[in-house]
Amino acid sequence: MTQHIMQICLSRGWGGLEMYPARIMPELQRQGAVNHALALSGSRVAESVRRAGADVFTVKSPLGALLAVRRLLAYIDSHAIEVLHCHKSSDLRIGALLAQLRPRLRLYFTEHMGVTRPKKGLYHRFAYAQVTRVFAISQATYRRNLKALPLPPERILCLGLGIDTAPFQAPPLTRSDLGLPPEGCLIALPGRLTPGKGHEVWLDALAQLAPQPSWHGVIIGGLKAEEGSDEAYVAQLHKRVAELGLEGRVSFTGFRSDLPQLLRALDIVCIPSRNEAFGLTVIEAMAAGAAVIGADSGAIPEVIHEDTGRLADPDSCAAWATALAALIEDAAERRRLGANARQWVEANLSLETHVAHLLDAYRLA
Repeated sequence: MTQHIMQICLSRGWGGLEMYPARIMPELQRQGAVNHALALSGSRVAESVRRAGADVFTVKSPLGALLAVRRLLAYIDSHAIEVLHCHKSSDLRIGALLAQLRPRLRLYFTEHMGVTRPKKGLYHRFAYAQVTRVFAISQATYRRNLKALPLPPERILCLGLGIDTAPFQAPPLTRSDLGLPPEGCLIALPGRLTPGKGHEVWLDALAQLAPQPSWHGVIIGGLKAEEGSDEAYVAQLHKRVAELGLEGRVSFTGFRSDLPQLLRALDIVCIPSRNEAFGLTVIEAMAAGAAVIGADSGAIPEVIHEDTGRLADPDSCAAWATALAALIEDAAERRRLGANARQWVEANLSLETHVAHLLDAYRLA
């Protein structure tokens, strides 16, 4: 039976959370669902879900969604929408209100960020009482959700993310395409340029590496606020690169829409973030066949194992320097880890499997 689903993401940011609805929509449609979205007008979320083929109901602000509740209900009724799926905790305001006014609706919430403090006050008890299931994206966040949310365990489901692995098999970009040195081991840190992602530890580790064998560092991520980054932090990183004498050894790529092909061109991908709720960038790099070093914290150890990558203390630049030096000097080990990682992601974290599990959960009464 066809399911009519509305993804709700009232955010003007641009990160993994905001990208998620558009990422899953083509596979939802392929598996028989009809896609709708509630998003902010002019946001990248609205643009991305339109490109993914969804009908989009837009509002100017989260408050505007509450003020438009009558029109929203009419849209939901006219399109026979059965499922609402929220992606920010603040989206639960409109999601819970819609579910209370239309009891036939099933309301779901993916807790993308990893809740860090209890949410058991009066408002949260009301909002979560309307939620059919909360999806935790890792075992690490599942354990936190059990403690923090006003829900019984049976209404919290661990549902890891998945990716479409096909784009990560495309031919890699060339170094000349990227304006990078023709020789040497390429070591990258992809992700939003915001505090907490571990850029400082990573740069300090690079500064400890011997210049030979040759290597080059690459920071991948938007440099502007509208691309999800903290512009003041970006300026700090440029300053730190200069202070460490790494200006000729570290490049900033800016935002890249061709990330799969870019990841395919890299030798080592580093994810030193201290508290990843899942580690989507980790599995993207693994799918691309890169040798990955991840922080030994948060959810990253759930996806990096001894035969698929390396782990390092996110607070120790010495540990990162040691791990990097070992892989820089051993190209055969890099290839082995990358091949194993690609196979593991294809077997365990495909988008097709993720969406099938998601649709099964949507059918729960």
